This record gives sequence, structure tokens and C-alpha cells, in this order.
Amino acid sequence: MLSRVAPWLASRRDAPDPAGLSVRTLDAQDTPALLLLARQDPVANVFILAHLRATGTAAPTSGGAGVIGVFDDGILTGACWAGANLVPVQLDPALAPLVAEAANSSGRRYASAFGPAAAVLALNAELAELGHRAHEVRADQPLMIIDGPPLVQPNRGLEPGNLADFDRILPACAAMFEEEVGYSPYLGGREFYSRRVEGLIRQGHSLVHLNNAGEVVFKAELGAVTDDVTQVQGVWMNPIFRGQGLSAGYMSAVVEKARQIAPVTSLYVNGFNTRARSTYERVGFRQVGTFATVLF
Repeated sequence: MLSRVAPWLASRRDAPDPAGLSVRTLDAQDTPALLLLARQDPVANVFILAHLRATGTAAPTSGGAGVIGVFDDGILTGACWAGANLVPVQLDPALAPLVAEAANSSGRRYASAFGPAAAVLALNAELAELGHRAHEVRADQPLMIIDGPPLVQPNRGLEPGNLADFDRILPACAAMFEEEVGYSPYLGGREFYSRRVEGLIRQGHSLVHLNNAGEVVFKAELGAVTDDVTQVQGVWMNPIFRGQGLSAGYMSAVVEKARQIAPVTSLYVNGFNTRARSTYERVGFRQVGTFATVLF
């Protein structure tokens, strides 16, 4: 595998020496090194930083998910979360062959890969050679942040979700998921997805507006949370209420709630979704990078 990596690196003056590279799954003793690596970009790496904040360790989970680390002469130089999804962490695209081989050899099936576009697309190219076929590649997803108050008056109807409303919130979350990725989140079983939604509600990270009829008008989640950054996910407006100019007020309310947790609010959006991008910009979001998502 190093023979495939070497030509990529040879043309780069700042590249690591292929002879000094090694790959392995991280364990608890690698936690400080992973934190140091991820903190180089706390916005792009909020997923892994949120995981470390919650668990306190880089060691594999009880379910077998873990972090693949690439070392250059013993120094952690890049990494990739490998669980239900693949999420690169400060990963040089030239190192994608090493990570793809390790991810493939685990025998796990991955639902997606997401993160900084160059690394994700390089991983996808390598995984394709190993037999992993993507059914959709979203190569241009602006990564956006707002680090001040929203520029639009927040909609005061948005509140943290309540478990008493779980049976209303769950179908809205499932509808958003199916609309976004094209299949039901229940395909692998209803229980896992239900627990995920319930957990977000319990943490106060599910934000929702139910009208007097008990309908979910709008909802979003803070899907990854650290002391520095929150990442907004699952933004969904009930189709009945679309086209009424409500989105900006709701997104401002999301930012207002998120800023009570961390100073920076982030999200990433499909590049082709010009209406959503326009709404986010109106609220005060600005682009700071580009993500990509590969759906397997």
C-alpha cells in the first residue's frame, strides 16, 4: 500500500516520508494526540471533538467504531473516524490509500463519508477501487459559520424539544432524513434511529416549533456540540408551511439557542440548494470551507 502512496507524496515538498508512515486504530493513550490534531480546525473537526468531549477517549467504542490514525515517525499526522460513517480528521488526501485500506480491512459497511471535500473525495476514489460503490456523491457542500448574533429577528416559537412530543418529533425527523438521502432511516431498524432522536431531545439539542394543532412546523438539531462550536443538522420545514418566508426567523432562533452553548454555530449545505444558502447568508452565516458527502 505504501507503494501507492509514495507517488502522491513525492511531488510535495511538505509531504511526510512514506517510509516513516504507519497506520493503526487509536487507543486511549492516543487521546491527547487526537485532540491536538482535531483542534487545528475546531469547525471542520467538530464531529470528532464532540465525540471526545462525550467519551473522553480515542479508544474504540463498545460497538467497534474507532479512529484510524496515520503516523509519520510516530507522530499522529492524520486520522479518520470509522463507525457507521467515515469522517476524516486533518487527513491529507495523499494519505487516503492507507486509510481506505484500513477501513476496508475492518469488514465494516459504511453508510457515508463526510467532511472536508478533498479528503472525502480522495477516500471515495480509493474505496471505489476496493469495491465500495457510492450511490451519490455530493462534492460541493459549503461549510458555513456564524460567530455573532443573527441578523434576522428570531422566531420565538422555537424551543427545545420535549419527550412528551416524541411521537410528533420522530416522524418529522424521519421525513427530513428520507427527503435528504432518499431512503428511510428505519431501513436498518426503527429502534436505533429512535434512540438517536430521543437522545438529542434529552440533551436539549433538538429544537422544534409545534403549532397549536400539534404539527411540527420547523425543526433542527445541534448534531455535534463542543464548548467552542455547535454544528446544526437536520434542518426541516414542514412542506405545508414552506414558501411563507419563515425559514430565516427559525434559523436565527437556532443560532440564538446554539450561542447559549458555544460561540460559533456551523453547518454545511448542499451547494445546489441555493434557496437554503441564501437563507443562511441572510441570517449571517458565511462560508469558511467546503465539505463533501458520499452516500454508499
